[in-house]
Order: sequence, then C-alpha cells, then structure tokens
Amino acid sequence: MQNPYVSHADRGAVPDGRGGRLAIVCGLPGSGKTTLARELSDAGAAVRLCPDEWMESLGISLWDGAARDAIEAIQWGIAQELLAHGATVVVEWGTWARSERDRLRRRARELGARVELWYLDVDVEELWRRVRSRRAEDPPIQRRDLDGWFAQLEVPTPDELAQFDPH
Repeated sequence: MQNPYVSHADRGAVPDGRGGRLAIVCGLPGSGKTTLARELSDAGAAVRLCPDEWMESLGISLWDGAARDAIEAIQWGIAQELLAHGATVVVEWGTWARSERDRLRRRARELGARVELWYLDVDVEELWRRVRSRRAEDPPIQRRDLDGWFAQLEVPTPDELAQFDPH
C-alpha cells in the first residue's frame, strides 16, 4: 500500500504527462528578486514562492536560518507537486550556490519541467544603496553582511547558464 501522504512529486511520477515550468530567481538582497519574481508570476500565471514573505507572515525573524531552511523545504515540496501537474513556479530564494541551482534544475527536469535561471547581476555598491533605502529587514542588513554574501555568491558561469532553458 502506498503512503497517502507522499505526493506524486515525491514518488517522481508525472501524473498527467505535462511538464511545468520552473523559474529560479538568483541574486543577493537588493538585486530585485521580488520585483522580477512578481513580474514573472503575473505574466505567466505562476505560483511565486518567497520564504521572506512566509517568515514575515509567521512572525519569524528573517535571520533565522533553520526556519528559512524548513520553509524552503516545504516550498520545494509544493513546487514539485505543482510542476508535476504542469504548473509554472517561480522560486525567489536567492540560490547563491551552484549546487542548489543544479539540484533544483535536475529535479524539475525529472518532473518534465522546463527550467529557467534568472540571474540578477548587481554590483555591491548598488545593492548596498538599495538595501539601505528600502529598510525592509529587522534588524537591518549591515554592509559587512552584504560584503560577506557577495563573496559567497557563486555567479552562474556560461557553462551553467547553457544548462537552463531560454527565458
């Protein structure tokens, strides 16, 4: 007997044979991820998954890494189910590491989905200007945080970009 609580996506099945579309939005805070993700969602009747909004709604600090990981895991489960049913999903998690982008791309392809990577290339000075002017985070992002994240970001290479579908 199959576990009724395991989704089609968890089993790897594509129930109706239609593949969806996954748009991965990659960038640092202040790069315009939310703006782009909203545009993509509105233009393509997509489901947009943003951990920051869930965390704020639940009263969880945006700095709580364990909660962010848990929410992204839940969102990815939802995304897989939607992709397996032919839906369009936009994830705006930042996806700073190539390994994370590769994992999302591979799994979405297993589900028959097209996968796009939208990388927002913004220099650190402009990021800092935007972050300071929006004042969205509490406590606020510090310049040392942004510099550290900028150093951690694995910028998509031409080789990596070639593995994604065109926009």
